[in-house]
Amino acid sequence: MARKRMGELLVESGLLAPEQLEMALAEQRETGARLGDILINNGYITEQQLVEVLEFQLGIPHVILANMKIDPEVLKLVPERLAETYVLIPYRRAGNRLHVAMADPLDYYAIDDLRRSTNLIIMPAIATRQDIQAAISRHYRGNEVFESAVRSMAEAAPPRQEPEQETRAADSPVVRALNQILVEAADAGASDVHLDPQADGVLLRFRVDGFLRTERVIPRNLQSGLVARVKILARLNIAEQRLPQDGRFEFSEGGRKVDVRVSTMPTAHGEKVVLRIFDLAKRAFTLDELGFSEWNRAAFERMITKPYGAVLITGPTGSGKTSTLYAALKRLATPEVNVITIEDPIEYQLEGVNQVQVNPVAGLTFARGLRAVLRQDPDIIMVGEIRDNETAEIAMRAALTGHRVLSTLHTNDAASAINRLIDMGVPAYMMASGVTGVVAQRLVRLVCARCKHERPATPLEKEILEENGFSAETVVEGRGCPACGQTGYKGRMAVQEVLEVDDEIARLILTSRSTEDYVAAAKERGMRTMFLDGLQKALQGQTTIQEVLRVTAAT
Repeated sequence: MARKRMGELLVESGLLAPEQLEMALAEQRETGARLGDILINNGYITEQQLVEVLEFQLGIPHVILANMKIDPEVLKLVPERLAETYVLIPYRRAGNRLHVAMADPLDYYAIDDLRRSTNLIIMPAIATRQDIQAAISRHYRGNEVFESAVRSMAEAAPPRQEPEQETRAADSPVVRALNQILVEAADAGASDVHLDPQADGVLLRFRVDGFLRTERVIPRNLQSGLVARVKILARLNIAEQRLPQDGRFEFSEGGRKVDVRVSTMPTAHGEKVVLRIFDLAKRAFTLDELGFSEWNRAAFERMITKPYGAVLITGPTGSGKTSTLYAALKRLATPEVNVITIEDPIEYQLEGVNQVQVNPVAGLTFARGLRAVLRQDPDIIMVGEIRDNETAEIAMRAALTGHRVLSTLHTNDAASAINRLIDMGVPAYMMASGVTGVVAQRLVRLVCARCKHERPATPLEKEILEENGFSAETVVEGRGCPACGQTGYKGRMAVQEVLEVDDEIARLILTSRSTEDYVAAAKERGMRTMFLDGLQKALQGQTTIQEVLRVTAAT
């Protein structure tokens, strides 16, 4: 059977007109560019449409390389020059078969070249050009960057206590190594980067979707240079290695700008460094994208649209509290209202919102900034986090004097936030009159859309569902695939519980009742716990019962 070409497939699928194909082929003959690139650049098709046609009509598998670990021995089979020329990268070897991700898996010249150079059977898969180019940079050039840095530090003699020159020059191997780490972390969607010193090397670990995974082991002789470079960027004391230090810096690479929070900690094998990454170009979510259940969404909207009062978002670090706050601000910010935030750090840029960055070194704390904000004629105030009694009391007074206040707090559930603030010194009458409601949330991992499948529910799963008023014969889980790094999960969403403070809850607050009393009263009014919200989302095929149990501990 004759091999079909890409253009013919696109015309047959109705995505491309015959005359568009003729014009693209004429341009290809004139310029020598790839047909797929010409079609995409001219706006005839999108890259996603090209991927779908090749995947569904020819059965060519689609792989996502961002979360994929590739064996260095597999990479050695294909020279970087060949990978760049044809926009491809090998990702797995199985016997005499080499699996290769290609931007154009119908490029038979490329497949032929690979077959001759590797002496293996080539199994093509499709990936987006951007994904492949990022993987080439990460795996080929990244390995070379680290090898160069290791050679540089090995050749440096004598050893220096403060390797200023090695860690300040823009073209220094150590500088390029740290830049590579940050680029790889941003590409992988990591929220944190850990440099963990061990006896035989430094573990480079990324936290992705809430889980730490080891990316590579960095040789010990690179540790001091990387730590020194981080300290220089964060303006920390390079010579101080006995005490923890904290700082921050901004990093830009390839048009991407991230804010990096730095924490160093002395350990038995040297200083451990944790870098928390905030992508400053990241888009803020809308309420529609937060995954609120219907009841929770309606309750949350009632709370944030009241003319005054405080709405609190609670949960542990990394539970998406700030994303929920920003979604609320996007819903509320209009040209008719003055919205001011005070944050540490500013995670998203919001149009029409006055955002203030906390600066403790200069004396601008949450409490001091909040006092100044109240003199700026605000309608809506967002306080990034309530950390102390002073900030809490000012925020509650603002809520009582006609302002809408949004803020976050660290508690395990919604009801605990009330007594936490009372324990911090906020009078009960302020809480009863000032708090409109509390949202508690956690992030659960989403089942990977590419390897999702149904299976019979286990007896234990059926028992858990029945005990909580649900029933199901089947549940959804991910098998594990290259797109999700074989985990069965990709991406995260929130599970929430929303406690509205009505007259009955306010009465309980005034009489200093227990958290259990607040929960019981709220449940009578329709509140669903995070656990129940999670079970409902598991039955909808968005996550799994195991994931809900892991995150909520059956709250």
